[in-house]
Amino acid sequence: MIKCYGCGALLQTEDREKLGFVPKEKLENGLCERCFRLVHYNDLRLVDLEKKEEVLKRVNKSHAYAFFLVDLFHINEEVMAMYHQIQIDKCLLFTKVDLLPKSLSFEKIKLWLHEVYQVEDCLFVSAAKQYNIKGILHILEEEKKKEAYLLGCTNAGKSTLVNALVNTSITTSIVPNTTLDFLRIPLENDFVLFDTPGFQPTHFLYSPSDLNRIKKVNGNKRLRPVFYPLKKGASVIIEDLIRIENKGDTCHLIFYIPNSLSIGKVYEKNMFMKTCNSVSFFFQKNEDLVLKGLGFATCKTEGILEVYVRDEASVEKRKSFFDKE
Repeated sequence: MIKCYGCGALLQTEDREKLGFVPKEKLENGLCERCFRLVHYNDLRLVDLEKKEEVLKRVNKSHAYAFFLVDLFHINEEVMAMYHQIQIDKCLLFTKVDLLPKSLSFEKIKLWLHEVYQVEDCLFVSAAKQYNIKGILHILEEEKKKEAYLLGCTNAGKSTLVNALVNTSITTSIVPNTTLDFLRIPLENDFVLFDTPGFQPTHFLYSPSDLNRIKKVNGNKRLRPVFYPLKKGASVIIEDLIRIENKGDTCHLIFYIPNSLSIGKVYEKNMFMKTCNSVSFFFQKNEDLVLKGLGFATCKTEGILEVYVRDEASVEKRKSFFDKE
């Protein structure tokens, strides 16, 4: 059996509508039609993947190590619960650190991850800048493990990380669910990584088919925090996804979201999104409003916020890593 070197699907020449299809005359190229169109035409059909439980069951039965990838914009209770479902020895890989504001220290983030999400081991990496990726091999050496799984949500950067490690031709894309199977990746010194299908969170502010938003969120520019003082009745609207209205005294919010997203202030007479579901939050100083899939906003003062959103579960509150400032 031959697998597509791009997505890991078994190559087949019988059914164009099924995964792994490739015309017979192109079979020896080792790339399915789906990945070929992705590479050359940026065209990709969204497909269903193995369920998260099935992936985790396979991983947890192994005697390997696990690396769980997450970035600044996708840290929330649901995603971190996935991390804790991994029962074998594991490490959280905090990816895309080249995009973090320079004011955020790794040490402070590490302490915060331990306190808020009970993360024991953490490694900060950037595949784009080749930062600290060899630390993955060092961990495997220390743990005396020859095999490891790369796990994480879609667009966490698994395939990009593998490309940086071994300079392979694994397909990378802003489109969720590019890796269709467990891809076996040989590394130096007989280490082996298995790139796995990405998990899809259930409560994002945008859908997995919203390619325009996915492209905006997965940019490659360093994040610049955006400060908004909100008087009573004023609101911040991000794209057409969420409206955050201040119900109390003047509230100071700092947004840590991709700068490619549209964000603006409106006032009480503007009724945009006020017919959506809403959820109220009382914030202490230095608490975060988590915007699932986009990032977060830190409340620098006490405040009462009314959040208008289509899915109430797509926002939540947490302690900020700025709490000691």
